[in-house]
Amino acid sequence: MPIHDWTRVQSGLFHHFHQDWSIEIARALNRGLLKKGYYALVEQKVDGPEPDVIAVEMKKRGVATPAGPVATMAPPQTKLTARVQSDAARYARKANRISIRHPLGEVVAVIEIVSPGNKDSRNSLRAFVAKAVAFLRNGIHLLIVDLFPPSGRDPQGIHKAIWDEFADDPFELPAGKPLTLVGYQSGDEFTAHIEPVAVGDPMPDMPLFLDRDQYVSVPLEATYRATWEVCPEPIRELVHTGG
Repeated sequence: MPIHDWTRVQSGLFHHFHQDWSIEIARALNRGLLKKGYYALVEQKVDGPEPDVIAVEMKKRGVATPAGPVATMAPPQTKLTARVQSDAARYARKANRISIRHPLGEVVAVIEIVSPGNKDSRNSLRAFVAKAVAFLRNGIHLLIVDLFPPSGRDPQGIHKAIWDEFADDPFELPAGKPLTLVGYQSGDEFTAHIEPVAVGDPMPDMPLFLDRDQYVSVPLEATYRATWEVCPEPIRELVHTGG
């Protein structure tokens, strides 16, 4: 299914799709894609310091990884490796994230679907980048899905804004591919598996790492399609690309 142009709708309408898609992804993971004992939860982000378990647990712990099938060690096949507030900011604060938890309850990975409000001001972008960096530096793997084009605050996309906190490596989005999907692998070193895409491209599946070596392929295509099929028709008419 082609990626749609979500810049055509107001933030509140994308928020509806964002929430439904988050739940659909968590359901798909919990239907057997995750290793035995692991589970996905949809959790709401809050404004300011986060009092939930993710914030409390953002520290490295030596927990043994249980045995189980499903996860793969083959390299991911991505193209690159390497107080007046707007409505957009308000909806970004309410947006859900998906956390993947170890059988003992520890958060091992997070999926973030970027909202317009995550990039509508320098402060919003800084806060999003800081949270992403904190996850990675504390051993939590990360998958980011950004279906919005770069702004003046992230001219080479969300990945470059995050990666600049680790290294000054040059990075430019390929011509005609302004949207970014990226799976981050935490550990002794950080690895980014990047898939630049555009409106009208098929929605590729992406790797979500559970530990330094093993990942599951998140069915972004299937879950995006399922969410699109129940998306209210007026919203679909606004963003439909003809694909």
